[in-house]
Amino acid sequence: MSPFIEHFSTLAPRFDVVLCDVWGVVHNGVTAFPQACDALTRFRAGGGTVVLITNAPRPGEFVARFLDRLQVPRAAYDGIVSSGDVTRNVIAERRRQSIFHLGPERDLPIFDDLDVRMAPIETADYAVCTGLFDDDVETPEDYRDRLMRMRARDLFMVCANPDVVVERGDRLVYCAGALADLYAELGGDVLYAGKPHPPIYRQALALAEGRRGGPIDPARVIAIGDSVRTDLTGAAAMGIAFLFVTAGIHAEELGTRDNPDPAALAEILAAADAKPNAVMRRLVW
Repeated sequence: MSPFIEHFSTLAPRFDVVLCDVWGVVHNGVTAFPQACDALTRFRAGGGTVVLITNAPRPGEFVARFLDRLQVPRAAYDGIVSSGDVTRNVIAERRRQSIFHLGPERDLPIFDDLDVRMAPIETADYAVCTGLFDDDVETPEDYRDRLMRMRARDLFMVCANPDVVVERGDRLVYCAGALADLYAELGGDVLYAGKPHPPIYRQALALAEGRRGGPIDPARVIAIGDSVRTDLTGAAAMGIAFLFVTAGIHAEELGTRDNPDPAALAEILAAADAKPNAVMRRLVW
C-alpha cells in the first residue's frame, strides 16, 4: 500500500518539478481550494517549477482566465498545458480538412486563429469532440445514433478531453472522454489528446525545461492528480512519481472526502496496474 501522508512538504524536497492536475486538485469547477493553491505557491517559492496539466478542451490561456475568476493565484503555477493545446496542434496539422465539432459553444475558442472549416457529419473530413452539448442533462447514450452515423462514414475523432466524468461542485458530469470511449466501442478511430497519453506530458515537460533553463531529471518530477484512469496511468506511463489525491473524482467510491476507506482505496489502486508514491486526502503543504 502506498504511504498516506498529511503534508506535501514532506515530499517536496525530492522534486524540482510538479505536473499538477487542475480540476479536482486545485478547484472543483465552482470553488478554488486555498490549501492546494498555497502548497503549489510554497513549492515554487522554494525553487520548484509547477506546470498545471489539464484535460480542459480549451487553450491554456483560457484555462488561466477561468482560474483567475476562481481566484487561483498566478503565483501558484509557472504555466499551463491543456489537452486543448494538444488538440490545436493536431488541427494545425490537418488545416486543409473540414471538421465536425461535437461539443458546446463554450469550447469554440479551441479553434481560434486556426482558419478551420466546419462541416456536418455527412461531409466532414474528421471530428473534434470537446464534450456534450448540454452536460447538465445529457448522457453518452443520447449520442449513440449520432456516433453511429459518424462510424458509418469511418470518421476519425480527436478527443480534446479524455476525462469520462469531472466534478462540478458536488456532482459528476460527463466529459468528451465518455463520448470518445463509446465511439471507440463502436469501432471508431479515436486520438485522445490529453492525459493519460504522452503528448500532453511531453509538452508540459518542455515548458518546465524552458522555465528552468535546461534538461530535467525525470526522477525529480512528480505528478499530482485525483484520477486513477488519467493521472495515475499517465504518470506511470511516463515513468515519473505520482501523488494521489483522494478527495476528488473517486471520493464517492472511497466513502467520504475526509476519511477514505482503506479497503476501497486498496481495491481501486489494485485494479490500476500502477501505484502512487504517496496518497493524500487533499493537497496541503
